[in-house]
Amino acid sequence: MLLIATVLTAVVIAIHVYIVLIETVLFRTRGRKVFGIKEGQVDALAALMSNQGCYNGFLVAMLAVGLLHPDAHIGRAFVIFGLVCVAIAGVWGAATASRRILFVQTVPAGLALAAWLAA
Repeated sequence: MLLIATVLTAVVIAIHVYIVLIETVLFRTRGRKVFGIKEGQVDALAALMSNQGCYNGFLVAMLAVGLLHPDAHIGRAFVIFGLVCVAIAGVWGAATASRRILFVQTVPAGLALAAWLAA
């Protein structure tokens, strides 16, 4: 079960690396298309999206530290906290922005969290 938990956490990390990229570096191109933002709104939203991408980067960092930490107990605490944060952010995003976020963020994080709790 630990292997499944680790793999699912790595999937959550990969999803969030992609989110960071489309909210920051790729916002004016790919990000605009992914989020359905009109060309005229890009300049007004770029700074806000970059800030949001920064927060998603912190989630990536927290989960990566958890998986790579030499002390398994400390690493597990980082991972559990990180997955809970991702899941809550996904619920909030689904409630305030798009229901799709629930499936992109909360479901993978919830599955990974369940696997860690079962491990």
